[in-house]
Amino acid sequence: MSERRGCAALRFHCSSQRYRATRGDQAPLRLRIREIAAVRVRYGYPRIHILLRREGWAVNRKRVYRLYRLAGLSLRRKRPRRHVSAARRGEREVAAKPNQQWSMDFVSDALFDGRRIRALTLVDNFTR
Repeated sequence: MSERRGCAALRFHCSSQRYRATRGDQAPLRLRIREIAAVRVRYGYPRIHILLRREGWAVNRKRVYRLYRLAGLSLRRKRPRRHVSAARRGEREVAAKPNQQWSMDFVSDALFDGRRIRALTLVDNFTR
């Protein structure tokens, strides 16, 4: 069966059948996205798209997203919970005299019959 007859049977236009997509060279754009992502570590693809537009690149947001994902530059959505408090923790100063610095903590234990006991413990860091 000819191409023309097949397209007519399927009600499909012949020009659509013969179309070949031509995509330009993406290497310079891909390189520039990597450079921006290396300098601006916490920038995601929307912010990189804005920077590219400011530099004069006539680039689509979806293309930036596709190249960003292919380069493996995706950011984590959220920082793991276990690192949040450790990131802001500073060095503790050493107590020089009594009643200067206190620490508190909850401790718990079980009685012989299985009931739980919880207690708040307060400790002076200098005298212990």
